[in-house]
Amino acid sequence: MNGADDRAFMAQAIALGARGLGRVWPNPAVGCVIVKAGRIVGRGWTADGGRPHAEPQALAQAGALARGATAYVSLEPCAHHGKTPPCAEALIAAGVARVVTALQDPDPRVAGGGHALLSDAGIAVDTGLMEDEARSVQKGFLCRIGLGRPMLTLKLATSLDGRIATSSGESRWITGPEARRRTHLMRARHDAILIGAGTARADDPVLTVRGIGASRQPVRIVAARRLDLPRDGQLARSAAEVPLWLLHGPDAPHVARDQWTALGARLIEVPQSEGGLDMTAAFQALGALGLTRVFCEGGGALAAALIGAGLADELAMFTAGLALGGDARPGVGALGLTALADAGRYRLEELCPVGGDVLSRWSRV
Repeated sequence: MNGADDRAFMAQAIALGARGLGRVWPNPAVGCVIVKAGRIVGRGWTADGGRPHAEPQALAQAGALARGATAYVSLEPCAHHGKTPPCAEALIAAGVARVVTALQDPDPRVAGGGHALLSDAGIAVDTGLMEDEARSVQKGFLCRIGLGRPMLTLKLATSLDGRIATSSGESRWITGPEARRRTHLMRARHDAILIGAGTARADDPVLTVRGIGASRQPVRIVAARRLDLPRDGQLARSAAEVPLWLLHGPDAPHVARDQWTALGARLIEVPQSEGGLDMTAAFQALGALGLTRVFCEGGGALAAALIGAGLADELAMFTAGLALGGDARPGVGALGLTALADAGRYRLEELCPVGGDVLSRWSRV
């Protein structure tokens, strides 16, 4: 097998793993390809809910052809006994001759243990192939393991001058239908959607993935310090069917807590910070609950709080071809910056037209 073949098969494993984004948390979205004599004989990716894992699915498809084959896996096979047996042991039992991985799993329960099991069994192990590409897919999982919180994508839909609504609050629709469809695709690739209480009151959103045949809905999260949300709105009416988590402060009234709990919402108390919720603490709480990828569609105040706390890992900005003026509402609220050096920098990852709008994707430097 030459290097070009290895890269081609690993690229397929990484792409297969990406199919699980938004549906496998708290597990990583892993892909596996089994190759025998230059031909793919088995494929698998982490199933919805996190199991079964990619490797046993690919091995089951390969059957007896797995013996003597090469397995390409986008993340180190697990080595610990959890709700499923270790994938490294499954590869050994199947008789594969070689395992190629993109990344070592930083989870302390694995952390090289899978590679060691394979090597000890006499299987050739190569790792680090297409590591950057695999890291991009695993960014949320790696963030949760390394920092204790999910990664955050902050989505903004603005005018050319960075406004998200007129001075009266009208915002539907600044961007076109193609941008809104792309937003639903982005929602589907995240574990949860986050908004603030102001957006929940003003827009009465349902925050589900629609129009693309989604098989699993993200968790809906609302940051509402005092739980002052409409209890007759779409979020309340659907709380028992689609998960709804409410981030609130210690001063949230107990009556409101009881009412939202009765509706089916999950309440998460977090500390306050300068009159609002401590978003750093909130994201640590979300990480502890297993979330790896959060998509924020909130207003300017929430965007500013997240950027100011250093939590916005990626920006997804849809820009429409109109200007709303200085009296319109800004996409990002006040950050209190007095020097350019204090502003966080982002690197452009993608720039493309989406219908009549432009999408730019940025990652924090």
